[in-house]
Amino acid sequence: MNAETAPNGRALPAALAQVIEDFNDLEIPDRLQLLLEFSDELPALPPRYAEHPELLEPVPECQSPIFLATEVDGDHEGATVHLHFSAPPEAPTTRGFAGILHEGLDGLGAAELLAVPMDVPEQLGLGEAVSPLRLRGMGGMLARIKRQVREKIGQDHPPTNSA
Repeated sequence: MNAETAPNGRALPAALAQVIEDFNDLEIPDRLQLLLEFSDELPALPPRYAEHPELLEPVPECQSPIFLATEVDGDHEGATVHLHFSAPPEAPTTRGFAGILHEGLDGLGAAELLAVPMDVPEQLGLGEAVSPLRLRGMGGMLARIKRQVREKIGQDHPPTNSA
């Protein structure tokens, strides 16, 4: 996957850069509509998680209940990452953030995912439309994803510049 340049000048994976560009090309009310579309498009959990929700990690930074799991195909930085989220339909903002992360990060290599900057929630241009608490919830999701990936590839500590 090719990296694109984000509004802040940092390189982002192409899919995530496209999502951010899509949000920033819209007016605020339309950004909220796009967030709802991501909520509707969040994939269902595979049976191995739907039948065993205890395998998912909660994200307490979110105002609504959300749980996630990462899978890493391989044990090194080139391994492929797959993301799974569980969020109730009555929490469309939280589901939308999970949908954005799934769209932008699922299928990346571990090193590429770990290099994603932690300010992605702010780059979406939703600061005027949703509360800072909601944006922190999305940041909590990203931090947990990165931590799980680091654990699975055997990287004990995060680099100082990415999370």
